[in-house]
Amino acid sequence: MERKTDSLVFKFAVVFLDFTIITLIMTGFMAYVNQTKIYRSQCVDRIKEVGSYFEELMVASGDEFITYQNYYKEHFAEVNIPYDIDNWREPRENYEALFASQYPGKTLGRDIAFAELSPEVQQAWFIYKHVYWLLTFEKARKVYDLPYTYYLYFKQEPGAEEYTVVYMIDGERTEKEGSGGAYMYLGDEYQHTPSSVPVEWRTWSTGQKQPDFQVWDNEWGHTYTYYVPLIINGNKLGVIACEINVARVNQGILRNSLIQIAGMAAILMTCTAILLLFIYRRYISKIIYLKDHVKEYTADKNVELATVIQNNIVGDDELAMLGRQVVVMILELEKYMKSLMETSLRLKTSEQKAAEMNALANKDSLTGIRNKTAYDNEVRKLEWRLADGHTQFGIAMIDLNFLKRINDTYGHDQGNIAIKKLCMMVCAIFKHSPVFRIGGDEFVVILENSDYEHIAQLTVEFNEKIAAMQADDTLEQWERVSAALGYALYDPEIDTSVVNVFKRADKAMYTRKKEMKAVREN
Repeated sequence: MERKTDSLVFKFAVVFLDFTIITLIMTGFMAYVNQTKIYRSQCVDRIKEVGSYFEELMVASGDEFITYQNYYKEHFAEVNIPYDIDNWREPRENYEALFASQYPGKTLGRDIAFAELSPEVQQAWFIYKHVYWLLTFEKARKVYDLPYTYYLYFKQEPGAEEYTVVYMIDGERTEKEGSGGAYMYLGDEYQHTPSSVPVEWRTWSTGQKQPDFQVWDNEWGHTYTYYVPLIINGNKLGVIACEINVARVNQGILRNSLIQIAGMAAILMTCTAILLLFIYRRYISKIIYLKDHVKEYTADKNVELATVIQNNIVGDDELAMLGRQVVVMILELEKYMKSLMETSLRLKTSEQKAAEMNALANKDSLTGIRNKTAYDNEVRKLEWRLADGHTQFGIAMIDLNFLKRINDTYGHDQGNIAIKKLCMMVCAIFKHSPVFRIGGDEFVVILENSDYEHIAQLTVEFNEKIAAMQADDTLEQWERVSAALGYALYDPEIDTSVVNVFKRADKAMYTRKKEMKAVREN
């Protein structure tokens, strides 16, 4: 009676197992070491990149940031900033409105110095700037998946060993005591010594970036902190800090190593299967019969070959068991292929429906052009491009006049005709820019390419066509479309976002409306 240990399958299995274990251990070790170097280097580069990014932004703001920090030092305890604020445009608008009401026609820094402003305007300006910097730090933290980002300034009494760090811009918000969670706590202070945080101290005292990191064990885990000194116009102001979680770095390394090990295991299994097939073909003649039928099935996918193989299986040895398993495999594979084809067909149908729904979600049903959702998506893309230095763009606002009058007098079908007629005109004039319908009677054009360069001529062309349509007696009243166009081009001196350009374009459009109304009344 043949022992199991004499089986070729058993012997090959032992050799394969030993080979696989040794290879995977060596591969895993090499992959882990290699991934450790690469991944840690990437993480270090990432936090250095974030720190340098903050440094560039702050240095670019120049004296404005110095004024902001000086005001913070003297007045942070007096300021109440909503704890849950999530945008800086509202405080900016509040500041601009307050400044315009108290200093009409003047510009900060050119006509009037910050020190000359009223306390009320100074505080409004500070709130706007603090919210802007806070959200910038928080956004970078999320984008780069960092546990903590912050900015410190330092206080130290002459001759004292300890010094105080003030968390001026704190990426982890804290509620102000006694406010019931309504306001943020500013001016959070901690006592440090050069010996307890040597990297932080060297960065501040030398005013230079350090080659090493400060290691912490805190509520965010085992973290590395990278510091960047902030020097503006020769003034050493503070230190920018970015932290990265070492445990998460190690998790990433382990995950990548396991992926490589799994890939190597798959390769080893494939190679071993080829080796086994070679041995069987050379030493076991019966395998040739099975091989030929398997090959035939592979070429023709004829499931009837399973019955042929089953009828020719004799005995209970490894080869017979292999034959039976091949039969089962063919039958299961046939079922699997049918199921796979059905699943593939359903998936393709689902993808087509999803694509159609996505197109409908971004398409205006009346005019066929893109809608408000598509415009909002385009604005988000434009904001990112603006951050990368793409500044050659503008926005044109077009508003259809008397839509309500047409609807009330002639009916909504005629109103729709007027809307589509105006849409065709806008698309024909602005051939090189995307056009959106964002409201019942409002259209927006994001000016690009030659439309951006020739917007003045295109505006004249638009107004001439509107005037000609108004004077055309062959048209019905609702076909004599009247519309006002206003535009604005991005100006880095006054615009900080796409929304600013939109507002100026909207204002210009309403100015044009008033001009058209004045002409009609005269």
